[in-house]
Amino acid sequence: MGMASRSKKGRDTRAWPRSSACGFGRVPGARVIQLRDVFKSFDRPVLHGVSLEVPRGAAWGLIGPGASGKSVLLKLVCGLLRPDAGAVEVAGRDVAALDDDGLASVRARIGMLFQQNALFDFMTVHENVAFPLRRTTTLPDDEIHRRVRERLRAVGLAGSEEKFPSQLSGGMRKRCAIARASVARPELVIYDEPTAGLDPVTTSRIYDLLRADQQETGATVLVVSSDVDGLRGFVTRMAMIHQGRIRYDGEAAGIEDAADPVVRQFVRGELEGPL
Repeated sequence: MGMASRSKKGRDTRAWPRSSACGFGRVPGARVIQLRDVFKSFDRPVLHGVSLEVPRGAAWGLIGPGASGKSVLLKLVCGLLRPDAGAVEVAGRDVAALDDDGLASVRARIGMLFQQNALFDFMTVHENVAFPLRRTTTLPDDEIHRRVRERLRAVGLAGSEEKFPSQLSGGMRKRCAIARASVARPELVIYDEPTAGLDPVTTSRIYDLLRADQQETGATVLVVSSDVDGLRGFVTRMAMIHQGRIRYDGEAAGIEDAADPVVRQFVRGELEGPL
């Protein structure tokens, strides 16, 4: 791809070079996401001094019981919420301090799989997957069609282009949502419960797909999942959040033997313990 064209507001609209202004790919090993002592409350406190880092190019997982603050954390990273205190940085930029244009430039480099897929029911599979390209680029129609076909082929949905979401199985809808999240080759991809409600075979295929995608693109991947065993087979590092606090942040392989009894009980699925 050549140099990116720019809109009237000065934002890149065709492609996002790895070295562009947002800085996702500037420094090898740099942190893509960093939270420092973040607090957030609504009618009750949700996050209590959360600090964590996600390195560039990492496959990083976040687990925790329901209502522990996982979804709020994701919304802070995407700039959909602002922290009450502390800092949320994406590629070195304080998300809470950005104006609308600044937020748009960061969000354009993030692919997001929502927990309920969030497919547009009035759009076909092809139109759903093409949506990020039409929203953030000025690519010609033939190039958009080529990229969409390529992505649908990669997720095993070739031939389903003209179907509507209501005509797809649960696993097919999930794969369509993954295709949409990754079609623009974002440098940060966030998957919120990518295997929720799926059978074990489909779950295994989804993680195989995410792994192949991450290895091909080198994207930084953040996965929130209740499927602890499946997630451990995909990510290299994991964190656990409980009652708004980080209880574990380390290697995925050793989490079941964590010193914290809350973490051990949750990961092992034991009935007896502090939870």
